[in-house]
Amino acid sequence: MIQRLHRSDLGNSLRTLMENDPAFRPVAYFSMEVGLKESIPTYSGGLGVLAGDILKSAADLGVPMAGVTLLYKKGYFVQEFNQDDWQKEKPVVWNPAKELTMLPNRVHVNIQGRDIQIAVWVYEIIGATGYPLPVYFLDTDVEPNHPDDRKLCWYLYGGDNRYRLCQEFILGVGGLRVLRDLGYMNIDTFHLNEGHAGFLTLELMRELGYYDPDRIREQVVFTTHTPVPAGHDYFEFGMIDQVFPDDARNTIHRMMPDMPGVSMTELGLRYSRYVNGVAKKHAEVSNAMFKMETVDWITNGIHPTTWISSGMRKLYNKHIPGWELDPGRLVQALTIPKEELWTAHQASKLRLLARILETNGVQLDPNVLTLGFARRAATYKRADLLLTDIERLKKIAGNKKVQFIFAGKSHPHDDGGKRLLQKIRRASRELEDEIPIVFVDNYNMEIASLLTQGVDVWLNTPVRPREASGTSGMKCAMNGIMNFSVLDGWWIEGWIEDVTGWSIGPEPTETEADAHYDESKDALDLYEKLEKKVIPAYYDNHDKWVDMMRHTIALDASFFNTHRVVREYASKAYSIDFRGM
Repeated sequence: MIQRLHRSDLGNSLRTLMENDPAFRPVAYFSMEVGLKESIPTYSGGLGVLAGDILKSAADLGVPMAGVTLLYKKGYFVQEFNQDDWQKEKPVVWNPAKELTMLPNRVHVNIQGRDIQIAVWVYEIIGATGYPLPVYFLDTDVEPNHPDDRKLCWYLYGGDNRYRLCQEFILGVGGLRVLRDLGYMNIDTFHLNEGHAGFLTLELMRELGYYDPDRIREQVVFTTHTPVPAGHDYFEFGMIDQVFPDDARNTIHRMMPDMPGVSMTELGLRYSRYVNGVAKKHAEVSNAMFKMETVDWITNGIHPTTWISSGMRKLYNKHIPGWELDPGRLVQALTIPKEELWTAHQASKLRLLARILETNGVQLDPNVLTLGFARRAATYKRADLLLTDIERLKKIAGNKKVQFIFAGKSHPHDDGGKRLLQKIRRASRELEDEIPIVFVDNYNMEIASLLTQGVDVWLNTPVRPREASGTSGMKCAMNGIMNFSVLDGWWIEGWIEDVTGWSIGPEPTETEADAHYDESKDALDLYEKLEKKVIPAYYDNHDKWVDMMRHTIALDASFFNTHRVVREYASKAYSIDFRGM
């Protein structure tokens, strides 16, 4: 008997077949790091977590996309401290086979005069509607590679500049070859999440068989994340000539004829059809930095269901059905009953404080105003701004009126960042009788979740305009937590004073030279607003405080999410329509 399928069933089957077939994946997303979950430690911080969030939202929305990154078998690092409060680093120990599937495919690249095999692992993100999105991890730790070459994918941001150059060649050139070997022949758009994968333009040029920069530009879009010149990877041609094979070496010289070396950001800018920064202010800074007028902006966001607490999720499901696939519906948060919102928040706060008691042995009070600060420990982020005037801080927050929770890792070669961490850890002991200050070791996605769900206020104090966007404060907004931040990055767009949070320092103006503003005044403003606005609002006007929480969700969480980000990329950068939009 012949089974007759209903026309719609047949259509769905065919659509699913096409969506899962590489031939129907027109977008490839390349990122040096991708943070999907804590058990896959292939990220260091914001860049990787953002990449993971974008890929998750793409899966939720049914975007025909594939992700490409490197497999770091020793991860970034495990953070420890010695008796002098100085950060020490240990390799991460994890087994990729428990989380990923190794595919039989192998491709080859030539680096430093040796042929290197690249293996590939895959992790499949399953979106909210069941749509699968593959993320491919490149790995050189396989036979018969030379022992030195097997280590090329061990460490994220490890080794010297030559090690980094090899990694970025593997990511760009090797990543494209892997995609081709897997059957991805119809990719319309290669999205470079930062400049690390910029060498894929070399491989695109090699595929053409002739020199045609315009054809390359038609296929590439580029997102820059770094407003600080020193943060852009640069490789001298002397080193490139030693590492690259002849064809790649000749091509890159031709592509960058007026340069003594290769700035990966400049490579992305020159050979992309669309370039964006990650906030409106960041785009303005980038255009000025690179003397351009063509850098657009798509302000960052976060993946809603990854970063929301279980209690808040239940609350949204109850009062705002459909928000998970359409976070824009969170504008309805003003209708959430205040006491239900406060109860959900306090549950998250208790969970955070329980974890701190377990790991740090410190009993924090759930009824005390709690401020959180957690991010990469770079000097420009000024994790110690709060400690500028200890005596003033004692007068404002003493007698345990406020408690602070810090977390963050410094880059292994950044002694300035390590000194910041040392200062905070020492202050936590010196002030423990008057102001509880806790530093949580080994900052990762799990700790980030607990903090951005459980604190009362999120503190952010970068030197303006060096914060391209920032996303930790967005995670807080998803959980109804207000921001207290310097007006930089995304916060310029999300800030409404006394409604979604509070500013620190002056408001940027069109005529102001941000690079020359008086940084010393930021600490004074922080103390002033902490004393006269934040503390009184928490203790003296509970109704207003919870109303601010509702406005934070309605105005910020509804917009600063990666569902909106992916939609913007689809419209502005990919020029595609896709299922689920």
